[in-house]
Amino acid sequence: MTQEVTERVEALLPTLREKAQEAEDLRRLPDETVKALQETGFFRLLQPKQWGGYAADPVIFYDTVRKLASACGSTGWVAGIIGVHNWHLALFPQEAQQDVWGEDTEVRISSSYAPMGAGVVTDGGYTVNGAWAWSSGSDHADWVVVGGPVIKDGRPVDFGSFLIPRSDYRIDDVWNVVGLRGTGSNTVVVENVFVPRHRFLSFRAMSELQSPGLEQNTDPVYKMPWGTIHPTTISTPIVGMAYGAYAAHVEHQGKRVRAAYAGEKAKDDPFAKVRIAEAASDIDAAWRQLSGNVAEEYAHLVAGEEVPFELRLRARRDQVRATGRAIASIDKLFESSGATALANDTPLQRFWRDAHAGRVHAANDPERAYTVFGSGEFGLPITDTMV
Repeated sequence: MTQEVTERVEALLPTLREKAQEAEDLRRLPDETVKALQETGFFRLLQPKQWGGYAADPVIFYDTVRKLASACGSTGWVAGIIGVHNWHLALFPQEAQQDVWGEDTEVRISSSYAPMGAGVVTDGGYTVNGAWAWSSGSDHADWVVVGGPVIKDGRPVDFGSFLIPRSDYRIDDVWNVVGLRGTGSNTVVVENVFVPRHRFLSFRAMSELQSPGLEQNTDPVYKMPWGTIHPTTISTPIVGMAYGAYAAHVEHQGKRVRAAYAGEKAKDDPFAKVRIAEAASDIDAAWRQLSGNVAEEYAHLVAGEEVPFELRLRARRDQVRATGRAIASIDKLFESSGATALANDTPLQRFWRDAHAGRVHAANDPERAYTVFGSGEFGLPITDTMV
């Protein structure tokens, strides 16, 4: 079935390219795009089998996200983030999964994991307040997962995710930005909302592979480290944008005539060929490392083994490296494309803006990830939870 999903997604790519500008203009994905993605079965890739999903190999999921982003950066970004939430929900208690998927297994979830609010312990659960920015695809979601500390007696005692239905929060339309304009990453506002205990999942439980959802959802994919799954979801669309930018650049250069050089055809310029070769190699390297580490981790789990911590550190290192390589390659291509690539209707400038917008996500902070890797190499304690 997963092969059929990927084939349907590939058939959708030309339409997504055509709708990329519409997404920008709307500042959210068109409803038709989300409906078409739903019909391909994409959102079921990481959904548990008990709820009609495929519990698929995560490399298949990320490769599909990469292809979506190569057609439209905003679509790839939103699809990956919303799609991975089905993996996250699979780790919540069974009662929470029933709340979300019990009546409709196609329900979608958005998120904002940064601690922009908190939950105060109360009888049977938590009272949650906060305003969480950057909830990509929130207009197309029926639930949201927001991150923050648990407060008891005025002190933080835990940290995790609160699962909240659409009826209990509002969306402030504030997404007026230079890149990833079509993601609709607006602000979710929660005011004095009661969240029952079963709709909270501790990050500590996730990192220790003690999530309650693992009792029912036993497929290997649900044992993947959060510190690999979440950051890879952020880097993969950026690598996909690099593939899209590369294809747009080659097509553009193949037709371009350089007026400043006596009508020389750009495709005859040897330096243009060098830049293309360098960019192609770096983009491929980014994807091979990114997907290769995920594949290696998954292979351990399929074999019934734990993922070595050294591999988790390497996956985090290479995840931020993939983002850096992808953006550097897009920069190289954009800088050598000439002034005609600046036009608002050209895909190359959109990929350039979208990739740089994705870079500012906290998961793409290279110095932090590299420092953690270096500490591991020296045998020093690791306190970062994003591993």
